[in-house]
Amino acid sequence: MWLQSIQQAIDYIERNLMEDLQVEQLAKITNLSSYHFQRAFSFLTGMTLGEYIRGRRLTLAAQEIASSDCKIIDIAYKYGYETPEAFAKAFRKQHGMKPTDARDKSRTIHSYNKLVIQVQLKGAEPMNYKIIEKDSFQVVGLKRTFSCVNGEQSPKIARFWQDVNQDGTSGQLAVLIDGTVQGLIGICEVTSKDIMDYWIAASHDGEYTGNFETYTVPASKWAIFEVHGAMPDAMPIMWQKIFQEWLPSHPYELAETPELEVYGEGNPSNDNYYSEIWVPIK
Repeated sequence: MWLQSIQQAIDYIERNLMEDLQVEQLAKITNLSSYHFQRAFSFLTGMTLGEYIRGRRLTLAAQEIASSDCKIIDIAYKYGYETPEAFAKAFRKQHGMKPTDARDKSRTIHSYNKLVIQVQLKGAEPMNYKIIEKDSFQVVGLKRTFSCVNGEQSPKIARFWQDVNQDGTSGQLAVLIDGTVQGLIGICEVTSKDIMDYWIAASHDGEYTGNFETYTVPASKWAIFEVHGAMPDAMPIMWQKIFQEWLPSHPYELAETPELEVYGEGNPSNDNYYSEIWVPIK
C-alpha cells in the first residue's frame, strides 16, 4: 500500500534528521517520483516536505536548548544551520522567541511531532469519476517552466492563468478547440528531478501553423474526476480528496505521464462551475 511506503519515508526522516536528506532518496523509498512524492506528502499532511523537516529539527533543537547547557552555536550547527544568525531567524519564526529564551521554563515551545499517516474513510460526499484509456493527442498552447521544490510552482501557475486570461490568450486558444477534450487544459509534465513544464493549451487534432507551440499528450489510462465548484478553491480540494481518499482505497498507482486539469466553459467563479482532473494511472 502506497501510504505505508510514505510512512516508511517519514520513519526514515526521523532516523536521519541530522543528515542531509535528499528528496530523491526519500522518493525512492516510496517508489514514487520526486514530484509525486512531494505532492502526496503535502496533500496528506497539509505541509511541504521542507516545512516538516525544518519543523522537526527546530522542535528537537528547542528541546535540546531547554534541557542542556550546550552552546547555542553548537546546536545550530548540529541541526543543519551554517550560521547562528540563520538559526536564530528560523527559530524565532517557529517558536516566536530567541534560542536563548527557550531556557526560560515559562516560555512555550511550538512542537512539531513526528507524523503518523492515517486514512480517514469518508463517504458523505461521493467522488464522481470514470476510467478511460486514450490514445495520444495533440494540443496547442503556451508553456512555462517552473521549479517544483516545496510546491513553489503553485502560485506561479496561478499567475500564468491570470496572465493568459487578462491578455486574451485564453480566448484565442478556446476557438482552436477541435479535439476530443472540450475545454482549456492545464498540463503538468515533470521533465527532471525538480523541474516541470506547465502548458495552458487546447486540444487541436488538425494541422496547425499558427504562433502557439504544439505538444503531444502521450497515450495513457486516466482516472477522470468531476470537479464542481468555484475556482480557485474547488480544484485543490478535489486533488486533496484524490490523494487522501481515492488513491489509498483503490489498486491504482500514479503513472509518470502528465497530469491534466480541464476547465470548461462558463464563469469559473460560479458555485456550479464544472471542471475535471485527469490523473494518469497504472
